[in-house]
Amino acid sequence: QVQLVESGGGLVQAGGSLRLSCAASGRTFSRYHMGWFRQAPGKEREFVAGVNRSGANTNYADSVKGRFTISRDDAKNTVYLQMNSLKPEDTAVYYCAADSSFVFTQNLARYDYWGQGTQVTVSS
Repeated sequence: QVQLVESGGGLVQAGGSLRLSCAASGRTFSRYHMGWFRQAPGKEREFVAGVNRSGANTNYADSVKGRFTISRDDAKNTVYLQMNSLKPEDTAVYYCAADSSFVFTQNLARYDYWGQGTQVTVSS
């Protein structure tokens, strides 16, 4: 089992940057694929970015490609989401999640563990 705690959210102007962090408990962090998801008011939770357990593969939602970068540091049991060129439509609660399954996926239903979320607000 793993517990996840996000940090780094806040209020930023359009065009600005934020770096989210997700710290994981336990000694098995490297066994999990990791993902970032977000949920805006009145909308469903959606995939943002993912990194596989080895760190060799990443994928991104089309809406954030070229602006967001996911990375992981297994020595620190932490996954990051660097967000640049932020837009008002990026405003949401951002969640990190861990997936213990074999296949690296964007499907949120496959993720076993979730953090509590961190609010990101982008003003125009």
